[in-house]
Amino acid sequence: MLRLGTREFAPDEPVIMAIVNRTPDSFYDRGATFLDEPALARVGQAVDEGAAIIDIGGVKAGPGEEVDAQEEIRRTVGFVAEVRRRHPSVVISVDTWRHEVGEAVCEVGADLLNDAWGGVDPLLAEVAARYGAGLVCTHAGGARPRTRPHRVEYPDVMADILRVSVGLAERAVELGVPRESVMIDPGHDFGKNTRHSLEATRRLPEMTATGWPVLVSLSNKDFVGETLDVPLKERLVGTLATTAVSAWLGAQVYRVHEVAETAQVLRMVAAIAGHAEPAVARRGLA
Repeated sequence: MLRLGTREFAPDEPVIMAIVNRTPDSFYDRGATFLDEPALARVGQAVDEGAAIIDIGGVKAGPGEEVDAQEEIRRTVGFVAEVRRRHPSVVISVDTWRHEVGEAVCEVGADLLNDAWGGVDPLLAEVAARYGAGLVCTHAGGARPRTRPHRVEYPDVMADILRVSVGLAERAVELGVPRESVMIDPGHDFGKNTRHSLEATRRLPEMTATGWPVLVSLSNKDFVGETLDVPLKERLVGTLATTAVSAWLGAQVYRVHEVAETAQVLRMVAAIAGHAEPAVARRGLA
C-alpha cells in the first residue's frame, strides 16, 4: 500500500502526478503557470481530470537563470499553502533537491518531496522524516542539479539505477521516512542518454521486483523526442506509448503534463491487465 498524505493507493492502482511549474522558463509550458491564478486553474483542471498528486516545482530542471533557495521558497511556499486550502485531500508534492525548501513547504502542508537529483542534498531525506512526508528517490547518475548529461557511460545502467535508488530509499527509511511513503524513480533523461532511458524503460520489472513503488517521469522528455525525431510539442504520442508500456511493466506513479490523456491510457492498460472493469459493456449483450 502506497500512503501519501491522507491518501492510500493499492499496489495495482495507477496514480497520476500532475506537473505545475512555478517557473518563468519551464521547458514545456514556457512559464504558463508562473503566475498564481493560471497555476491554481491548472491545479483545479488536473484534479478534475484525475490527478491524485500535484507536483509543484520552483526551479526548472535544465540549465538557466540562477535560482537560489530563497527565490525557490518564494515561488512555492505560498502556492503550496493555497493549494492545500483549496484542495484538502489532494496529495501535494514539491519538486526540489534542497532541504531548506523541503522544510518550508512541509511546514505549510506538502505531503511529498520529489527529489529528482538523486539525494545530492542528504538533509532533504531528514526533513521528510521529521515531517512524516513521502520521498521520491531518483537515479540521476551523479549529475549535479540543472546540468545536462555529457558522454555518460554505465557498465549496466539498470544495475546502477537499482544501486542508487534502492540505497536512497533504504537510507530514507532508516532516517524515519515511512516506508509506505517512499518511491523509487529511474530518472529518465537525468544523467542518461536516450539509449539509457529506453533500456531503463524496458527493464522496469527489475525495479518493481524490489517491492518499492516505482514512479516514472516520462512526459515529453528528450528521449521521446530523439527516439521519434520530433520537436517538443509533438511528443505526446510517444509519451503515451511509453506510459502504456511502463504501466504494463508495473510502474505505479506517472508524472505528467497531459492528465486526461494519461488517465485514458492507464485505464485502458488496467482493463487489459484485468485490474479494472470497462466503464460500459454493451457490445454483444443487447
